[in-house]
Amino acid sequence: MTSPLPSALTIVPPGRPLVGRVSPPGSKSITNRALLLAALAEGTSHLSGALKSKDTTLMAAALRQMGVTVEEPDATSFVVTSTGRLLPPAAPLFLGNAGTATRFLTAAVASVDGTVVVDGDEEMHKRPIAPLVDALRAAGVDATSETGCPPVVVNGTGRFPAGRVEIDGGLSSQYVSALLMVAPLADGPVEVALTGSEIGARGYVDLTVAAMRAFGAEVEQTDEGTWQIAPTGYRAADFLVEPDASAATYLWAAEALTSGRIDLGVASDAFTQPDAKAQAVIAQFPDMPAVIDGAQMQDAVPTLAVLAAFNNTPVRFVGIANLRVKECDRVSALATELSRIAPGLAREEGDDLVVESNPDLAGRLAGRNHLTRIETYADHRIAMSFALAGLKIDGITILDPACAGKTYPGYWDMLKSLGVDMRPA
Repeated sequence: MTSPLPSALTIVPPGRPLVGRVSPPGSKSITNRALLLAALAEGTSHLSGALKSKDTTLMAAALRQMGVTVEEPDATSFVVTSTGRLLPPAAPLFLGNAGTATRFLTAAVASVDGTVVVDGDEEMHKRPIAPLVDALRAAGVDATSETGCPPVVVNGTGRFPAGRVEIDGGLSSQYVSALLMVAPLADGPVEVALTGSEIGARGYVDLTVAAMRAFGAEVEQTDEGTWQIAPTGYRAADFLVEPDASAATYLWAAEALTSGRIDLGVASDAFTQPDAKAQAVIAQFPDMPAVIDGAQMQDAVPTLAVLAAFNNTPVRFVGIANLRVKECDRVSALATELSRIAPGLAREEGDDLVVESNPDLAGRLAGRNHLTRIETYADHRIAMSFALAGLKIDGITILDPACAGKTYPGYWDMLKSLGVDMRPA
């Protein structure tokens, strides 16, 4: 939507299959990895197919604060020029509620010769980072976080320490990725090892390793929980960012809900991101499995949960405890907002989410006065996933729709391009 978004947006059910072609934006996860690696590489790197969103803008701005030249020649490209070393910034790095940028930079700035403060907004101040800070401290890095959440103060020495660094990756794979990416800047070889077998969304670590190798790093995984990294530094590279699989889940779900046909221009099996696993589940709609393990496709769970509301049978989502420490407590948010559509439609059971499912919801008028106002908690995935309910239920109203700009600035324009009408509420 070219004009500024209203504070609330009501989706008008199209009443027909959605048919068309949509190109998803570039992957946020891969874009932020590539931006950091290019900044740690000597020379000029060209990143194409990249995502321009709030999260990647914050990452780019932080890199510029540390002496890196980041140019944006067009809507999907970054040109990054660096000496291969990050300089101490004159002010704290402000990263909003961008989890990837905050965690990746917390480790990366250990290579800075000086003090760096990694900070964010009020929501980021609630998101845990203690496991990463503890791992850095144990490795010999002077890093502190008074609350176990940002802000983090890192007093770097100009090099990352060589040797073994252990990390508890159970809460977030981003901690593991953060350590892996800074490791090639060490004085000698680094061994990154998990302290347990649990790791959230392991597939994202594979994304990290692939991106590191593209920029010249030598990484070897010696067993399920250990990686050996050589002190090679990084080389500038030309890097193509693949489309965002998390964004693709909304399109796959919209297609399933409306019996439509949406061409993404890329096959589902061409994605390397973990959330692409959701496509196989969505393809089973309206007979999705009774139990869905969301551990390895966490950002797809909001999409799947809203789709489950229209399934033929109830769905229990397991392995999703990590969703409680995302941009909001997504387990609670999903249960609350689904039950706002229909009382008792979803509930929390421990860290599981149970969606009762009711295919008769389609075609209903939502809520009192035919409006159900969905609270989005400043969480882009809550906003975008609940818009899908509006494809089938009249009166679904999304509050703060602009929060989708965190990862998919063109989301509402995309729906309009498929013929979905929306009105300010």
